[in-house]
Amino acid sequence: MRILLTGAAGFLGSHLAERLLREGHQVVGVDNFASGQRRNIAHLSAFSGFQFLEADAARPLEVEGPLDWVMHFASPASPPRYLKLPLETLLVNAEGTRHLLDLALVKGARFFLASTSEVYGDPQVHPQPEGYWGHVNPIGPRSIYDESKRYAEALTLAYHRTKGVPVRIVRIFNTYGPRMDPEDGRVVTNFITQALQGRPLTIYGQGQQTRSFQYVDDLIEGIRRLMEVDYPEPVNLGNPEEYTMLELARLVLELTGSSSPLVYEPLPQDDPKQRRPDITRAQNLLGWQPRVPVREGLARTIAYFRELLPAERGSL
Repeated sequence: MRILLTGAAGFLGSHLAERLLREGHQVVGVDNFASGQRRNIAHLSAFSGFQFLEADAARPLEVEGPLDWVMHFASPASPPRYLKLPLETLLVNAEGTRHLLDLALVKGARFFLASTSEVYGDPQVHPQPEGYWGHVNPIGPRSIYDESKRYAEALTLAYHRTKGVPVRIVRIFNTYGPRMDPEDGRVVTNFITQALQGRPLTIYGQGQQTRSFQYVDDLIEGIRRLMEVDYPEPVNLGNPEEYTMLELARLVLELTGSSSPLVYEPLPQDDPKQRRPDITRAQNLLGWQPRVPVREGLARTIAYFRELLPAERGSL
């Protein structure tokens, strides 16, 4: 297969690109490095099937030759990043999705949208099944990401229903692993970098809000399985095992051997109190469930950060 993949230099995009290339497929990677990292794709040049296009996925792309898939993974995904790039985030998820759907239509390709658990907002249903419509502040500070992803889902299904474009939609819950950017502001990266550098770990509120954490290899496996089924509706991919932020902080301190203290800050506006996927659909449709325990996945991620941080220390 020949696959166009936006966000190829991002955390998730680089892992997906590598998986596809190792399977023998051709990948045309697209990124403008607004949040992606060049180091994430440096090793991909060793694959003869890899081609890279530095471009903004919010704008129409000119791609020569046939395509079997158009996969849209380009968007800032952590609150600090998308709050710094509000218009860019809105545009890549809105206009970018439209342009890429048009490209898929012209090429006769299938379209894959990387959506997010943030479409559920601060949920009033727990755990969150795909049929839950969500509880989202449409004009709050997080709406630039939440609402643009909700719009991208609506647009994707509109192209499927009216123009016949074959589509897949994955709703990604918190995912972690090697190649995360130490400066992206997500809780896993924050805790690991703070612990390794002997700085206080920042807890928002009382640390009782919960999240579920899946290791990146599990997510990529689920994505590959979803590519192989004909199912246009959204599918949750995440780990149904919940951790409070305090539990996660203490586990990171244990695994790093750090003696960093905890400091408490006010909760950000519209921060979800709990987040856990109902993965019944993924289990029944894909035969998928997460395999890597959080303790094991965190240990692998910490090992990556131990190697990365000395080189990055000057910019942190």
